[in-house]
Amino acid sequence: MTQPTLLNLLTERETAAGITVERLREQIGILTEQLTAAETELAELAITRKTLLLLTGHTDPATPADATVASPAYQQILAVFHTATGPMRAKDICRALGTGTTAKDTEGLRAKLKRLVARQILTEPEAGLFTLASPTPSA
Repeated sequence: MTQPTLLNLLTERETAAGITVERLREQIGILTEQLTAAETELAELAITRKTLLLLTGHTDPATPADATVASPAYQQILAVFHTATGPMRAKDICRALGTGTTAKDTEGLRAKLKRLVARQILTEPEAGLFTLASPTPSA
């Protein structure tokens, strides 16, 4: 008598897990659509900005003069720091960027962070902890 009862319980758990999986897949689909729409809007706004600046003959003050820092990878890293509430470690930044957190991933990111420190865009107040550098006052 216990065997059918255990199998019934197992079947119930499997059914519940299956329903949860389907619900989560639907949520992922919805979030993926929302992310795609937001990324498209962001790209379109960037193109619009670039076109307007080109047509008016102005330069974009938001574009860093340093080509390395202007690259998308570095801009994504800096975006994380602009929303951060305090200093961050490489692994935390990897998580915020949605990349892997293996040693290979964090070491690659750490190298980029060190380049930003060398360019005085970030500071490293203590080993492995990074934050935005204080802006220098304009003369």
